[in-house]
Amino acid sequence: MRSKTPDALSVDFAALDTLCRVHGLASFTRAAQALGVNQSAVSYTIEKLRRVFGDPLFVKEAGNQVPTPRCDAIVTQSRRLLDSYRDMATSDTFDPSVAQAEITIACNYYERVLMIPIIARRFQKEAPGIRLTIVNSSSDGALRLLEGQADLLLGPFQPGESGIYIQELFDEEYVCLMDPDHPAAQTVPDMSTYLTFNHLAVTYGGTWKSRFLQVIEDAGHDLNITMKVPSPAGIGQLVTGTQLVATVPARLAQRIGAEQAIVPCPVPAEFKLTMVWTARTQSSPLHNWVRATIRECLDEGFG
Repeated sequence: MRSKTPDALSVDFAALDTLCRVHGLASFTRAAQALGVNQSAVSYTIEKLRRVFGDPLFVKEAGNQVPTPRCDAIVTQSRRLLDSYRDMATSDTFDPSVAQAEITIACNYYERVLMIPIIARRFQKEAPGIRLTIVNSSSDGALRLLEGQADLLLGPFQPGESGIYIQELFDEEYVCLMDPDHPAAQTVPDMSTYLTFNHLAVTYGGTWKSRFLQVIEDAGHDLNITMKVPSPAGIGQLVTGTQLVATVPARLAQRIGAEQAIVPCPVPAEFKLTMVWTARTQSSPLHNWVRATIRECLDEGFG
């Protein structure tokens, strides 16, 4: 006997939140871990939602739960409903010391190494009930915001989509990181010399291109790239004992290149680190406090 289709009104916000978690994490197991429940509870909820919406919602491909087009549409509307409800339940007078909330920040390696530790220390001190989830932004950080998968985007981004707000945090520039015994370690290289270096290039998995590479390409130059790596992690060790030169942001070089030589980069490619959010969180007392606090602690850390 076919089971009766559940009443659509029997679906609560917790079930929709579970759906959004599975959608964002592409896994029942990871969603269960994030929610602090058993995987069987997640499976039960998704099965109920499948019957309510008359759609598979997810199909398993290559080990991931891939959403159907119908699921994508449902999740988009569900996130709006959940955000509206959270705003309704949030007092107009926000008290960070007693607040219970989860904030998702999309960023990349630079921000995780230099910015997130400063933010985390401040939040643990002033808002211990706010839980931070850090996700990789790659080149689609703005899309994560627009789809509700992240509340904030940190990085050198200048999105042009409507409904997006952006605040500049601080300026950054590039330097060259190399072994102390490199012939150029005690020099200030000009562009012609720089182009002859054996470069170590960070590809970010092909999803992001550094500002200095864009400037070089626009000028019609080619770099002599000897090695490519997907992330800045471990760059200091990679250039040690070699003729490799890595072009990295100055603050990052100071953090990861304590035993290497750091010299100026001749490429005029200064950029700005920004904080980006959408209209979804623009008027939220919680998110207003989060953004103001992030700006304040980064001003103190990098000002």
